[in-house]
Amino acid sequence: FDRGIEFRNWRKLKPGIGTEAWFCDPQAPWQKGSVENLNKRARRYLPRDAPVAAFSDRDMKSICDRLNGTPRKCLGWRTPTEAFREELMKLR
Repeated sequence: FDRGIEFRNWRKLKPGIGTEAWFCDPQAPWQKGSVENLNKRARRYLPRDAPVAAFSDRDMKSICDRLNGTPRKCLGWRTPTEAFREELMKLR
């Protein structure tokens, strides 16, 4: 994450869904490029002024599916879902 106020409840991630939260270092703009890219993509579906609680679970799943199903140049034009699946297969 970057250090925006939208992540103020990051401590709830671990007990809520079992995931760690990672933040960019304050003076390391090279770490923030992919964060900003994803924020820009997510803002297409989640405008700043829209309360996240207004979105249903189905809405959020749909948004995640769209974001994770879009091919990315940085992944060799694979989707994040494909890249993640490939990494999981390496663990077998």
